[in-house]
Amino acid sequence: MARRIAFTQERSFTRVIIRIAIATIAISMVVMIMTTAVTKGFKKEITDKIFGFWGHIHITDSNIARFFEVVPIDGTLQEFDEIRNIKQIEYEGETSFLGLPFGKKSKMMTTSGGVEGLYPYIVLPGLINTKKNIHGVLLKGLDSTYRWQSMDPFLKEGKWLTFPQNIDSSEIVLSKNIAAKLSLKLGDRVILSFVKNNVQWKRRFTICGIYNTGLEEYDKRMALIDISVLREVLGWQPNEVQGMEVIVEDIRDLDIMADYIYYENVPANLYVETIRSKFPSIFEWLNLQNVNEKVITNLMILVGLINMATVLLILVLERTRMIGILKALGAGQWQIRKIFLYHAAYIVLFGLLAGNLIGIGLVWLQNKYQFIKLDENSYYLDTAPVDLDFSQVLWLNLWTFCITLLFLIIPTFLVARISPLKAIRFE
Repeated sequence: MARRIAFTQERSFTRVIIRIAIATIAISMVVMIMTTAVTKGFKKEITDKIFGFWGHIHITDSNIARFFEVVPIDGTLQEFDEIRNIKQIEYEGETSFLGLPFGKKSKMMTTSGGVEGLYPYIVLPGLINTKKNIHGVLLKGLDSTYRWQSMDPFLKEGKWLTFPQNIDSSEIVLSKNIAAKLSLKLGDRVILSFVKNNVQWKRRFTICGIYNTGLEEYDKRMALIDISVLREVLGWQPNEVQGMEVIVEDIRDLDIMADYIYYENVPANLYVETIRSKFPSIFEWLNLQNVNEKVITNLMILVGLINMATVLLILVLERTRMIGILKALGAGQWQIRKIFLYHAAYIVLFGLLAGNLIGIGLVWLQNKYQFIKLDENSYYLDTAPVDLDFSQVLWLNLWTFCITLLFLIIPTFLVARISPLKAIRFE
């Protein structure tokens, strides 16, 4: 009976209402899919930029947090070789279901991956001098073993550093932000100045590359040079570095791997810190996007619930005479209510189907053509990123469908208030 009512070709006012209901459910699902895809894509792109530029975990001298100076550590320690060889590790973790504690309090788990690489670095402040301008920068010194390929998405012009044998490189990579401020371009020469033992140290460098991450806090002050140059400025030995940058194979293991390295591998004089704890403000800002996603999703579900409740009441009122006849023939209250619930289920399913087709289509178009633009200075990205998780879309559909039908049980109680005698006489 629900199918016959739903698919009847009879023209009536309720058919217009049903079409509006389907459109409302579809629009709500489109908004939810786009919100989920953009939020997930936004978090992924920003996180990849931060991790791509800074790595996942930093190992430094434990005094570096208390004294505002560069403290050297031995980059050839045997413990660092052990860290490079870390594969999957076992740890004690809490059991959960849908993000909530479930079952036993803890059980033995295994990480998804291990350590991908370990790279030395030194970060030192300096001054860039041109004929007309002076600009303060933080110089990050790296060597030839660094994972330069992972940095390729940030390179806008030129190339990364080259490392001639037996001599220090005289190349420097500047950000697009710094280059624009100082009116510099590829191939231009600049003078780097440092203060060493109260004496100014100067050296000329050639710009070999220009990068841009979109993270203004980094782009306006970071430059890359050969780590040997900074060792020379500081008077360090070839084996001494400021810290070691750890790259893990799976970002989900970040905190577990950091704790394991700190307690099991490094000596007592070294400190282990994740990038999340080193730059908490950016990651806290990213976590706030989850709140926006939940608010928008809940609002869209609420709109769908109110819309469907209204439509169902109209359907019940329109079929008052049919309800009276069914009651006179002996049909039970629940049997009649199920007819309208099935009818509502058809409406919701059609709306969800249309919403998924449009929503997934828009995500695909944005991913391919990037027609939604952003202000890079405000959002760190020039286009709205999208990352569609089909399992999340499936959960959205199931959650919307189930919540809507459960809520629609309430309007069907109107069926119990309809008298068979009055309903049959109803015109």
